[in-house]
Amino acid sequence: MGKYIYIIALALITTIGCTTAVDKAKNFNHTGLTYAELGQYHRAIEDFSQAIRLDPKFAEAYNNRGVSYKLKGQFDQAISDYTKAIELDPKYYKAYNNRGVTYGCKGHYDQEIDDLNRAIEINPRLAEAYFNRGLAYDDKGQYDLSISDFSKAIELNPKDSEAYYKRGQIYYEKGQHDHAIADYSKTIEINPTYFDAYINRGIAYDNKGQFDRAIADYNKAIEINPKDADAYINRGNAYDDKGQFNLAIPDYNKAIEINPKDTKGYINRGIAYYAKGQYDQAISDYNKAIELNPKYAEAYCNRGFTYQIKGQFDRAIADYSKTIELSPRDLQAYYSRGLVYAQGKGQYDQAISDFNKAIKLNPKNDKAYYDRGMACCYKGQYEKAIYDFTKAIEINPKNVDAYINRGIVHKRKGQFDQAISDYSKAIELTPKLANAYYNRGIAYHDKGQYDQAISDYAC
Repeated sequence: MGKYIYIIALALITTIGCTTAVDKAKNFNHTGLTYAELGQYHRAIEDFSQAIRLDPKFAEAYNNRGVSYKLKGQFDQAISDYTKAIELDPKYYKAYNNRGVTYGCKGHYDQEIDDLNRAIEINPRLAEAYFNRGLAYDDKGQYDLSISDFSKAIELNPKDSEAYYKRGQIYYEKGQHDHAIADYSKTIEINPTYFDAYINRGIAYDNKGQFDRAIADYNKAIEINPKDADAYINRGNAYDDKGQFNLAIPDYNKAIEINPKDTKGYINRGIAYYAKGQYDQAISDYNKAIELNPKYAEAYCNRGFTYQIKGQFDRAIADYSKTIELSPRDLQAYYSRGLVYAQGKGQYDQAISDFNKAIKLNPKNDKAYYDRGMACCYKGQYEKAIYDFTKAIEINPKNVDAYINRGIVHKRKGQFDQAISDYSKAIELTPKLANAYYNRGIAYHDKGQYDQAISDYAC
């Protein structure tokens, strides 16, 4: 969505009997407006310049020429013209609005906000200036101020679908999905063919796990624009989230048909094939995504997952390593490569190194502690293993495997009471876990508590 700018129209003055320079200037201004509306900005600028030559104090002509320069991407020339218009008319709030918007195009958001503040000070009911300032605050990441301005724009103009839409986007970014959905719904109420509002409301529903509502919105978006590849990808993702992979894949196929150069269609179809256990098809799609974008880290990582499950560990390691090269803070790549080193190749030192990195990137990752503990256990480093299992449990008290394996390490160290305690906790969390009963039975047996051992073996 673009920001609101003002181009000033004047009543047409015929050239018949038009004798003054001021009248001629107004006519050039009018023809300039016509050219601008046709997108012929070069000719518009020529006519606005003629108007200014005939009437050097014609503030509107400076403003209008500034708008044409802005639409051509010549922001400095536009700002110069708006500044001249303001010099000629210090209360010209529309020129302040336009200059502010143009500062925003240059990334000068503080200057943009200053100009919009001035426009609002002159005309407190200028809904467009509140809207534009809301966009500027959004660009600065000041979301609460942005929401406040969009709300004011809505108060002044309750039929402004764009203000509802933008406020909905900010609410979504803040994780307030219900508020976002309400604003997207209002946008659609005002403008029932607003394609992006259906797409974004669908995404919000998807994030809330309301997949059928999301699909209904994507259906409507596709009805409005059947040639939009992203609408099919989003609907495919919703089907994927429902586990309906056979419905997801045709949507990804359609997205690829519409835009064969878009990596998203291939990557998402690859994920769906992976979920169906069709690993070769998944790899083929990841290959295509990488061919289209050789720096697509996610494609390498996903292909690594697929090679890993196929037991092609060296290829998996190569893909995870490429992912890390492209995205050095990719926690999943370090963690997954660590798993391959540990479980696939028995290279525990390399595995521990990768788990260390994953933990550094996210100290709350209980799985990384757990698997580092397993690697330490295989190396006979029992104290380190106990530390990692304990840390995993501290982060996730329902990590049953951590209790089981900490219990195994305690038993190996002859700490039977601690082992029994851990197995008992695992049983409390998962009462039908046969492995926990069996291991607790062995611990009781080793303690000489044969009745309890027999009871656990019987479970």
